[in-house]
Amino acid sequence: MSSPTPSSSAGRRSGARAATSIALAMLALAWSVVLLPEVHGREDRPPNVIVILTDDQPYDSIPNPTPIMPFLQGRALDPKDHWVVFDHAFVNTPLCCPSRATMLTGRYAHHTGVQDNEDAQLLDESSTLATWLHDAGYQTGLVGKYLNLYPFGGPGYVPPGWDRWTARQQGPVTSLYYDYTLIEQTRAVHYGHAEDDYSTDVLADKATDFIRQAPSDRPFFLWFAPTAPHPPWTAAPRDVGAFAGIPLPVSPAFGEAAVGDTPRWVRALPEPDPPESAAIRADHRRSYAALLAVDDAIRRIMAAVRARGVLDDTVVIFTTDNGIAFGEHRWVRKSCAYDVCVRVPLMMRVPGVAHRIEPAIVSAVDLAPTIAEFAGATPTATVDGVSLASLVTTGSREGLSREVYAEFVGDDTIPPWWEIRTRRFAYVELGTGERELYSLRDDPAELVNVAQVPAFGGEIARLAATLDAYRSA
Repeated sequence: MSSPTPSSSAGRRSGARAATSIALAMLALAWSVVLLPEVHGREDRPPNVIVILTDDQPYDSIPNPTPIMPFLQGRALDPKDHWVVFDHAFVNTPLCCPSRATMLTGRYAHHTGVQDNEDAQLLDESSTLATWLHDAGYQTGLVGKYLNLYPFGGPGYVPPGWDRWTARQQGPVTSLYYDYTLIEQTRAVHYGHAEDDYSTDVLADKATDFIRQAPSDRPFFLWFAPTAPHPPWTAAPRDVGAFAGIPLPVSPAFGEAAVGDTPRWVRALPEPDPPESAAIRADHRRSYAALLAVDDAIRRIMAAVRARGVLDDTVVIFTTDNGIAFGEHRWVRKSCAYDVCVRVPLMMRVPGVAHRIEPAIVSAVDLAPTIAEFAGATPTATVDGVSLASLVTTGSREGLSREVYAEFVGDDTIPPWWEIRTRRFAYVELGTGERELYSLRDDPAELVNVAQVPAFGGEIARLAATLDAYRSA
């Protein structure tokens, strides 16, 4: 049976077919990289940098057999383009505010102090990507979501380092797509419920304006952060129902019936009945539809870069702040230690670099030092991550970690947890004293907790020692 495609336009349908063909051709080229050139901006000045950061995007949305983001997927999987697609990328805290703070600083949540969505005011904003790149001569701009509870510094507050500022003011979740307020420089501007007030489109306008208006005598840095596809998963009017009929892959973890070896918080969750399962899967499809406007925004941003004549001088990074569960392990949100919450899409377009699928295990804490190295900027505080610039441009894995550290401070449902992930294992210690170990090669859905299996005692000891080293550093 052929997969349905979005109904919003013939252009999207043809793009979906082309992207599917590209995906098949890409598989033969996934391991073809050897030594790659260094990246330089125009006249050997540092490159422009654009970060595109979505909100609560499921990992399975891109790449996808039915292209959910047809433009981005088509470009990122095009062997002739310059995208490096990471297939083992993770966040270090699967929650919006801590994850964004980590991305802006290259520091873990227990070092930034931003450990949940109420902690944004604890971030040291004097040392972030914005200040580093501003001090290195960049024109800096943020468009979209900054941190939760903004503007915690007071009305019209603009954090240090940002030259151009268009940030969404904190509001109820019902205001993510309509009836919201943007702080434009220091002025509060309200947007209503008209079709042309749809937030992703408005933010795309602001982002392309920034690219067109940035001074030509210095590089620019754009942080573009739409709130899509965060719940309530509101699609643009042109995209409503776009994916209503597509089949969804059924994860073995969906509804997880056998939870006897899971932590108490999972065992306390009800197994979804058929109507609840259908509603969860409908929300999953709606999250896909909300991404179509993001894809349109990316198309417009790339067109603005091309029209300005700086495509060969611009690094583009696409990712999201955390994954989200749609019924896996009976869970329907973020913040969990499982793959669906911590694994995220990560793609980088770097001029002069050959397209490839990159298997190295990386995480959000590596983004800030990577961008700093591309920009020739110097972090003014200690970072926990490592730069991926050499990995991207030369394929060198020197200095890279073989594991990812993740943590969560806990909430009313999920207890605090700390995790080490490798290509082979996911090891979790919970604040309750419980432990989890999943052998990912045999059990990628994380269904069988082998923490009590004697044969894994050596691995548990090694991973526990590694986890202790990260927590005590």
